[in-house]
Amino acid sequence: MKFTHATVPTLKEKPAEAEVASHELLLRAGMMRPLAAGIYTLLPLGALALARIEDVVRDEMNAAGACELILPTLQPSDAWEESGRWSAYGPEMMRLADRQGRDFCLAPTAEEVITLTVARIAPSYRDLPLNLYQIQTKFRDETRPRFGLLRGREFRMKDAYSFHADAADLDETYARMYEAYSAMARRCSLEVKVVEAATGLIGGDISHEFMVVSGIGEDVLVFCDSCDYGANAELESHRPSRAIGSPGGAAPEEVHTPDMTTIQDVAAFIGVTPEAVIKCVMYVADGEAVAAFVPGYREVSEPKLAAALRTDDFHPLREDERELFGGLTPGFTGPVGLRGVRVLYDSELAGGQGMVCGANRLDYHLRGVDEGRDFAAEPLADIAAAVAGDLCPRCEGSLGMARGIEIGHIFKLGLKYSEPLKAHFTDADGVSRPMVMGTYGIGTSRILQTVVEQHRDEKGICWPTAVAPLPVELIVLDPGNGSQAEAAARITGGLAERSVQVLTDERSLSPGIKFNDADLVGLPVQVVLGKKLVDGMVDLKIRHTGERRDVAAGDAVGGVIRALEEAP
Repeated sequence: MKFTHATVPTLKEKPAEAEVASHELLLRAGMMRPLAAGIYTLLPLGALALARIEDVVRDEMNAAGACELILPTLQPSDAWEESGRWSAYGPEMMRLADRQGRDFCLAPTAEEVITLTVARIAPSYRDLPLNLYQIQTKFRDETRPRFGLLRGREFRMKDAYSFHADAADLDETYARMYEAYSAMARRCSLEVKVVEAATGLIGGDISHEFMVVSGIGEDVLVFCDSCDYGANAELESHRPSRAIGSPGGAAPEEVHTPDMTTIQDVAAFIGVTPEAVIKCVMYVADGEAVAAFVPGYREVSEPKLAAALRTDDFHPLREDERELFGGLTPGFTGPVGLRGVRVLYDSELAGGQGMVCGANRLDYHLRGVDEGRDFAAEPLADIAAAVAGDLCPRCEGSLGMARGIEIGHIFKLGLKYSEPLKAHFTDADGVSRPMVMGTYGIGTSRILQTVVEQHRDEKGICWPTAVAPLPVELIVLDPGNGSQAEAAARITGGLAERSVQVLTDERSLSPGIKFNDADLVGLPVQVVLGKKLVDGMVDLKIRHTGERRDVAAGDAVGGVIRALEEAP
């Protein structure tokens, strides 16, 4: 493949739209171009890299016993209405009507369609289990598309669906998918943390996310340094490693704290640590004021709060809503004597003594407050977010926290779709029963950018060999030089015989531009044909390490093969 024929429009400057390094590099290296917000054209090298990633995914899915199929992207609303997700999915679903006025969507996922399909082809227990997958373009009208391929409105995804006679059989396939996803990540040179996660709109009882630790990740992960416990912050559990409050004693004392509404200011003024202060965060849920109390050194976890309130319909109290709840004193709200408001306490506050809290009076706090004597922490729930240093819920290890990019998510669905969509099979006793289901998604276009995010340097991309668009770039410094052109043809032909494809830069540009573009594009091995060829030598560079080698021109093919074996 020649550089000029492959359409590799490299850019010297950072594109204005690029928010993160991987997005910038994919644009600058000529891998893709934007069409609209969250919608991208993958150019030839980007398409080749995506194909390599999807080959890895296919290998592992096939090895795990799954079979590939192709489902419609354009899906009628009927099945989605039967499952209850037509309205639940909300504005993220791309909807349209055909000429007869029938409602359709551009599929964001395919649980409904695959369930109906399998219901028609697997009516007996003898037909189960089934594990079917596809690699397809999906559509979600994201509120805020960002970070290039990491959060787009059109993206590539492998989605798989398994069908079983019982939960035990699902468990076996789920374990195989867990291992297959781990293998996919390893082969793409990504280190993942597997964490427990909420099931969200997909549904089910149990799910795990495959997360790549990254500062640009949109999810917060909590994980143990001693065991394999890990969870998305929305689902984590923890044990506190520090004590709150101080030994109890005298009755609460009112302290004048003018204009002090932050935990840090109040703690410093009174002479305590944030662990001794009770934080109150006010919300409005279904038109009702809710006071959520947590230890002062923690934040309220809104996903946990949603679970405790049993509703997602809540928001922090707005300035314009304060007059609706006249009995409250935001910034100075405390549990002692609080009336006329729904309350919820984090479990850690139970039994706390010698604490500081708002006095329900402007510019005043109480110190020396004991739970059980001065107020009752009821109802209790786990509504506080973890902090680094908390103890693992499974062992004595410490919990760490990091941001992560989700590349895959697997779910145990149970009967969520098979019951409403009547996907039944006849068991060995002739009884009709709903199939037990699992679903397994992994974002192949998201992996593409995540690989770039994890494998780059100040010069450009450093592609891992397994997913590089091509393994080798051949840089011909003087295309008009007959000996260089002949050597290029000989090396390209020799590598082709070894099934190694080459990108040849034969452009009539300065060596500096070619070298910079080669590092920007970042193929694993570079071969330079220049002045050294007069002495029968070529220059070979391993992109990942920057190591350069002089190799005899006659052994260039062997040198490249050896370098590829050594490259990551």
